[in-house]
Amino acid sequence: MVHAYILIQTEVGKAAQVAATISEIDGVTKAEDVTGPYDVIVRAEADSVDELGRLVVARVQSVDGITRTLTCPVVNI
Repeated sequence: MVHAYILIQTEVGKAAQVAATISEIDGVTKAEDVTGPYDVIVRAEADSVDELGRLVVARVQSVDGITRTLTCPVVNI
């Protein structure tokens, strides 16, 4: 299982709506609107890195109101 944090910037005033929409996507375990340089932080999981990539590109990035994403896979050192 691959886990990642997805840091999201949104259009002004859209953070809560984006977080609520993303929280309904399969593979997303948590989506919260936050303050700082990013507006929403998402915790996601997938069976493989390829599946994680498809989740981010096909599902998360298609949510209305998102302007930019940064995906940070979790590593176990």
